[in-house]
Amino acid sequence: MKKFASLLIVLCLAGAALAQETPQTQLQRITLSAGIHQMDIQVALTPEQHQIGLMHRSEMPQNEGMLFVFQAPSKQCFWMKNTLLPLTAAFVADDGTIVNLEDMKPQTTDSHCSLKPVRYVLEMNQGWFGKKGLKAGSKLAGRPFSN
Repeated sequence: MKKFASLLIVLCLAGAALAQETPQTQLQRITLSAGIHQMDIQVALTPEQHQIGLMHRSEMPQNEGMLFVFQAPSKQCFWMKNTLLPLTAAFVADDGTIVNLEDMKPQTTDSHCSLKPVRYVLEMNQGWFGKKGLKAGSKLAGRPFSN
């Protein structure tokens, strides 16, 4: 019986570790735009979804990303632990204005923060914003932003 209980614990721990290494790909999706540019965006609403974010993904299509939605504006800081892709975080005000952009290096715990309190953070593949000519002050449009 003791061996069975030990085996069960090992299997449960292995299952939990595997679940933590699985990318979350089934979140709600919305379309955002920046001028003529359309983005297919997954929405992370809960603390658990925020914590996993884009971790463990080996690829992401160019016009896809993830929008992190917080309850109230505050200084937001992100890091890239267990995130395999180089990303850029756009820290976004309630009206869709990009406050600042931060390029983030994969698999680091370096902190990347908003310059002022924001409710939204949009992560896209690194270089996406620059290729589209988007920078601090550019506007995003879509359902979450009160335009």
